[in-house]
Amino acid sequence: MTQDKVRFAAIGLDHRHIYDMVGGLIAAGGDCVGYCPATSDPRVLAGFRERFPALAERDREAIFDDPTIDLILCAAIPRDRAAIAIRAMQAGKDVMLDKPGVTTLDQLAAVEAVAGETGRIVSICFSERFFVPACEVAARLVADGAIGRVIQTVGLGPHRLNRAIRPGWFFDGAACGGILTDLASHQIDQFLFFTGETGAQITASSVANRAFTDDPDFHDFGEILLQGRGASAYVRVDWFTPDGLPTWGDGRLFLLGTEGTIELRKYVDVAGRPGTDHVLLTNREGVRYIDASGEKLTYFGRLLEDVRHRTHSAMPEGHGFTVQRLALQAQAMARRL
Repeated sequence: MTQDKVRFAAIGLDHRHIYDMVGGLIAAGGDCVGYCPATSDPRVLAGFRERFPALAERDREAIFDDPTIDLILCAAIPRDRAAIAIRAMQAGKDVMLDKPGVTTLDQLAAVEAVAGETGRIVSICFSERFFVPACEVAARLVADGAIGRVIQTVGLGPHRLNRAIRPGWFFDGAACGGILTDLASHQIDQFLFFTGETGAQITASSVANRAFTDDPDFHDFGEILLQGRGASAYVRVDWFTPDGLPTWGDGRLFLLGTEGTIELRKYVDVAGRPGTDHVLLTNREGVRYIDASGEKLTYFGRLLEDVRHRTHSAMPEGHGFTVQRLALQAQAMARRL
């Protein structure tokens, strides 16, 4: 890059995660120079225009061909993200992909190969860690040794279906990759991050369609058991968040350490404290509650620095590929309940 400010653009406005991806980078000091309005869901485009009225619409190929653009953000239909990432990297640009970044192992191999050939950064935006202040606090506690060595994680990722606003591709397994490829990638990312593991084995996985039999390719429940060298994990994801919950899901993360535990109640404390980002620490010093809602998020600023200096502080090189490989393996071997 030749300018001081990282210039970026958005291609693939098919999932609402693009709002936070663009907004987060702008807040961190990035310069958004436009977006391609092509979308499979006009409601997402309308919401984008409402949130970012000053941003210019641009032709997709013009964005790729603009040598002053450093970074492409993409929340396209999941099956289309790999091709966009490859096109962007071949045009000399780094990439931030909404998760899942790929939907097949062949796509993963292709994206990984082009990243290696071009030296471009591919960052997969795992919002359930990067957008969560409680995770920033938990990361600092773990790094400081507050609970010793993390030897197990339990990640729960319930979601509200909001069927009325879901586009048709959402219920197509080939388009979205499946519940474990998609949702469970968050929990796999958190397992690797908080334990320090660089890989793992899927020891068991399963999926089910318990309540949406009119959509046979759709799975509303999934679970995974992972085993690393020195730590293990249980993951459960589902689409059963009830309408009475005041947020889209009661996402929780439990960290078991050799000297204590940490629980993250990310989005709500059911029948308890108001607000988000509740951290509960238990160790030899006692029990402590931490309100993490004011903690600063670091992912976006780090990614901008990585683009400037060709580093990998926001996400270790290869981490996103490892997460996606494990999620795809879990999806492929999952027992249908």
